Amino acid sequence: MPFHRSLTGSAFTSRLADVTHSDATTGTPYDLAQEAARRLAELTGVERHDVALVLGSGWLPAVDALGEATAEIETTDLPGFNAAAVVGHSGKIRSIRSGDRNLLVFLSRTHFYEGKGVEAVVHPVRTAAAAGCSTIVLTNGCGGLKETWTPGTPVLIKDHINLTGTSPIVGANFVDLTDLYSPRLRALCKEVDDTFDEGVYVQFPGPHYETPAEIGMVRAIGGDLVGMSTTLEAIAAREAGMEVLGISLVTNLAAGISGQPLDHQEVIEAGRAAAERMGALLGRIVPMV
Repeated sequence: MPFHRSLTGSAFTSRLADVTHSDATTGTPYDLAQEAARRLAELTGVERHDVALVLGSGWLPAVDALGEATAEIETTDLPGFNAAAVVGHSGKIRSIRSGDRNLLVFLSRTHFYEGKGVEAVVHPVRTAAAAGCSTIVLTNGCGGLKETWTPGTPVLIKDHINLTGTSPIVGANFVDLTDLYSPRLRALCKEVDDTFDEGVYVQFPGPHYETPAEIGMVRAIGGDLVGMSTTLEAIAAREAGMEVLGISLVTNLAAGISGQPLDHQEVIEAGRAAAERMGALLGRIVPMV
């Protein structure tokens, strides 16, 4: 199935130019992404990156399996980026050479619940697009609604439900999300590991965990995974014309299913326990995307 791009690279560049021209005095999120991409090229010595990865809670130990790091910088070295604010995230950006491709790996993300606004949440995605990336892999640690998904189970995101009440899209720019999570990339993942399951990811604003009643609502509307990230980034990636792969790492059963209280440390520990498998998985998938 061919993947549909909302905006191709040239169209996204054109949008950057249009927005810049219309708002040159105050600047825009698109301007800031272009500025960050230019600074990224200077600091890493890499003129163009090909694939971006955003690592969620618990995924950090998996990065070493991706390839040789050619540069690592602080997020705050780039315009518009914030320092990491959540345990389990590293406030760094790593440039990695994998085969003939340059990977841009964000070792942390800004969450919507941090109160910095949706533009800060999707700024890394827009920077990656401005830096040349045509594909992005979005990962997260999340709660699972299926009892067979034990902690440490990776699940492909096939669709999402955005309950944040907001969108990263600026203005009347209508972006199609029909096949947002690339069927092609999900098929490649299943070639690598045929045990992959798929699910619908539901993003709540956070930072509090969901109540059992809210999990009942998620089940009723068709959700399988719950978390506090990813959907806004995926929308921004589609706007930029990037092909999107989403992978959730189930770190706990969702509220009310196991009868146990939820704890962020549990998320981190589940990620560490699955780090070797996740690293091997990404190391095999990324060269194919």
